[in-house]
Amino acid sequence: MVSLKKSEHSASEHYFSKEQTSELKITEIKARVRGFEVCLKLGSGTFSSKKIDEGSKLLAEKMRIGKHDAVLDLGCGTGLIGVIASKITNNRVTMTDVNERACLLAKENTIGIENAEVLCGSMYEPVKDKLFDAIILNPPQTAGKKLCLEMIEKAKEHLNKGGSLQIVARHNKGGETLAGHMKEVFGNAESIAKKGGYRVYMSVKD
Repeated sequence: MVSLKKSEHSASEHYFSKEQTSELKITEIKARVRGFEVCLKLGSGTFSSKKIDEGSKLLAEKMRIGKHDAVLDLGCGTGLIGVIASKITNNRVTMTDVNERACLLAKENTIGIENAEVLCGSMYEPVKDKLFDAIILNPPQTAGKKLCLEMIEKAKEHLNKGGSLQIVARHNKGGETLAGHMKEVFGNAESIAKKGGYRVYMSVKD
């Protein structure tokens, strides 16, 4: 079970920090996403700590995953994308995040899901020797554009031929730039869904 750690909140603490020092406050939610009923534990010090983020929900609803695809939920947070992906594919879903608290909660949220695993570490470090058919990402734009662009660049070397990178972002708040970089890296990029200012962009490795 998740353990509570109480201490003073650090002003420099962000959801993309490795360690969180604030008091852990858990919110349990139930939601219907892509036709699936999900129960999730969300926690302070993690991304979208009290409700499902609209961008992540759109990505979960519209991501393109086949029944046999190996999937990487990069920057998984508390695990919504990975949980939904594990219900679509029969293959392995790997979830990674630098935030140790997010990983702890993601592990709680995937208890009983046999084809899901949660690995804690920065960016692609936990999966440096693995290849995937789909990498799904809600990029941490608060952490800065440089990090988000690097996540896009390094995705290509972790994809099988024909594999895809799928990301969500607000088109007018950095998304257009990220999509442009996807096209530079992969030679292609398309918008496969949009809602409420968010768009899901996809690039495929030739």
